[in-house]
Amino acid sequence: MGHPRKARKKYNTPPHPWNAERIKAENKLMTKYGLKNKKEIWKADTLVRKYSREARYLLGFSQDQVEVERNELLGHLKRTGILDEGAQLENILDLTVEDILRRRLQTVVHQKGLARTAKEARMFVVHGHIALNGKKINSPSYVVKRGEEDLIDFYPSSPVAKQIAEFNEAKEE
Repeated sequence: MGHPRKARKKYNTPPHPWNAERIKAENKLMTKYGLKNKKEIWKADTLVRKYSREARYLLGFSQDQVEVERNELLGHLKRTGILDEGAQLENILDLTVEDILRRRLQTVVHQKGLARTAKEARMFVVHGHIALNGKKINSPSYVVKRGEEDLIDFYPSSPVAKQIAEFNEAKEE
């Protein structure tokens, strides 16, 4: 048992720290998604491995309890928007780190056009300019569920909303 106030580490580090190909791939992901550090990539990678491990385990059985667990795992991944509605258990094995990173609040804010860059989207979220259904969220790693994309907007009292609206209008012209 660990200390109740000190959370357990939610990621696994790479097996070899100085692999040039892995470092280049991680750097591309960091710039594409505006991540703070590589730990965020490792967290997503650990999640992908966890889901794949669970899917491989469930593919090996065909019992009633396994059917319940299969539906729970698929339901969770469909609700979070990582998998499509018609996905099967085998599709979990095809997941990548980018599938997880695409569902982060920071990425969704940038894709919706509420920020000019991914780094700016992270800044807006951390500084409290972004709200989900009127409630301020200041965690860029928040996983946006399937129906929540339309509810993301600027916090009502945010001074940034007007600036971004003017920028988007100028870009359209």
